[in-house]
Order: sequence, then C-alpha cells, then structure tokens
Amino acid sequence: MTKKEKVHFTINTLEALYPEIPIPLDHSDPYTLLIAVLLSAQCTDVRVNSITPLLFEKASTPEKMIKLSVEKIRNIIRPVGLSPMKSKGIYELSHIILNKYEGKVPQDLEALESLPSVGHKTASVVMAQAFGVPSFPVDTHIHRLMYRWGLSNGKNVVQTERDAKRLFPREKWNDLHLQIIWYGREYSPARGWKLDKDLITKTIGRKSVINKLVN
Repeated sequence: MTKKEKVHFTINTLEALYPEIPIPLDHSDPYTLLIAVLLSAQCTDVRVNSITPLLFEKASTPEKMIKLSVEKIRNIIRPVGLSPMKSKGIYELSHIILNKYEGKVPQDLEALESLPSVGHKTASVVMAQAFGVPSFPVDTHIHRLMYRWGLSNGKNVVQTERDAKRLFPREKWNDLHLQIIWYGREYSPARGWKLDKDLITKTIGRKSVINKLVN
C-alpha cells in the first residue's frame, strides 16, 4: 500500500467511525476553551471537565478571572496537576487579554503562543476549535498513531505535525485532529492495545510495530 493509499484509507475509516466529532473539553467560548486546554497539559480531559465548572462558576471571563488571586485559582485547579504554573499562567494571560486585546482571545497563532503558559499545541487547538482555522495540534495520541501507521518517523511532535500537514488535505486537518484522538483512545491506546480491534494499524501499520505486538 502506498503512502497515498494509506492516507486515503485512514481518512475514510475515521470518517466512517466519527461522522460527528465531539470536542473533548467542555467550554462555552474561546476564552473558556483556552483555559480548559491549558489545564489539560499532563492531565486527562475527564478530570479537566470535572474542574472547569468549578472555576468558570467563579470566573468565566478575563475580567472575572483577574479578580481572583493566583492562590484562589490554584486551590480550585489543584486536582489537575501543575497548579502553581497553571494558576499563574491563567491569571497573567487573563490580564494580557483584557489589557492588550480588549478582553477577547486573539485569533492569531503567534499572539496566542506569546501568552503565558500557552505553547504551540494549546494555541493550535484554540485556532482550530474556537476559530475554525485549519491547524493540526499533535498530542500524545496523534504522535503515537502517526508512527504506528508509518506516516511519521516519531522523532518528535514537531516532525509529526509537519508530516501530518504534508500528507492530509488542509480542509480536513481540524476534523482529523479530533478523529485521530478519539480513535487512539478507543482503538489504539498506549497500554492494553489489541491489534484485532485496531483496524487502521492492522491494515496500514508499519511491520515492526505489528510484529512487536503479535510476538
């Protein structure tokens, strides 16, 4: 199977499995999405979704967030981990959004990346899910599956993102980003992986990965 055929098979399979694609993190607007994605670093979406209602009940806008202290934010978000860094970042970026961007999350990748505690992946997720700008944020699931499928060499997420953008049509990036995440969770996890349930890897996966699993 050629790489072009692998890409075609992957797109068709994911579209059949996920014709409607739920967004993993609960939010109501670009600001709450930005905060939720920031909180999701090294934390499960389930846990983030259990904490954000408590935070957003008190502060769902930059104006309200800066009225809380860093310590109060930290106490609320403590269960998601890395709370000292995340609480400081949330407080500081809320000030910047309020003062520099008139209270609105900037619709610009570089502007988002310049905000405290906002890296390339977080900024890309916001661009894709809040503003509909074609992006391909690479998380651990996408990084793992692009390697398993032989579509990237797996050296780092930067290369994986570059490969994904090169191989997949730009108009499908935003959907594929989410579809691959859901597929990774349901059919091709890092642990407890069963090849008979993983149709894409079983069909197009690199031989070294499959042989390691079956042997």
